[in-house]
Amino acid sequence: MTIHKIRTKLEKLADKERAEVLQRFFKTGPGGYGEGDVFLGIRVPVLRKLAKEYQSVTTNEAQQLLKSSIHEERLLALFILVGAYSKGDESARKSIYELYLENTQSINNWDLVDGSAEHIVGAFLMDKSKKPLYLLSKSKNLWERRISIMSTFYFIKRNEFSETLKIAEILISDNEDLIHKAVGWMLREVGKRHLEIEKKFLKDHYRKMPRTMLRYAIERFSEPKRQLYLKGKI
Repeated sequence: MTIHKIRTKLEKLADKERAEVLQRFFKTGPGGYGEGDVFLGIRVPVLRKLAKEYQSVTTNEAQQLLKSSIHEERLLALFILVGAYSKGDESARKSIYELYLENTQSINNWDLVDGSAEHIVGAFLMDKSKKPLYLLSKSKNLWERRISIMSTFYFIKRNEFSETLKIAEILISDNEDLIHKAVGWMLREVGKRHLEIEKKFLKDHYRKMPRTMLRYAIERFSEPKRQLYLKGKI
């Protein structure tokens, strides 16, 4: 009944014109990274508010939403799971973490990854072995690789940078633009907190970094400094 109520609510909030815009923005056409994804056209703040409203949803019910073909249902499920994780005990958190990794085929767009990976995978692995992240970083699945680097945002916010740098090094040779953007973003976040650590990583690797990754990483640098990196003159 709860799932039916949620879906009825989402259908009422649907905006056809916005859905069409989102379909294009998230590359849902043939050959796009989001090929075949279906949008209702509901804004993220609305979904976040609904996640708080439906925080009593069980993890099994959330999993049902996560398996939906509709993007907003999957995003809502992830917001619910993030909320449940933050309030759960160790057992509940372990269950949510395991559910998350068992359903990565449904966490299949960048907004789904970015709004959840750090809060569940990163949070769970903070004081544990980071081996799962390295397995994800070498996955054939684009989104699992993005989960690997985005999960480290949780560590970065706690001034732990080593895993980010190690995974960034693995992903430097990745062919996907969405990985280049995510790695560059995380390197930039490291630099916000410890610029010298970012600069050291860039000195060692910037000449072989994909252009997009480098541009994201040096976005906060002065224009003259950015040009030196882009021209390979550091």
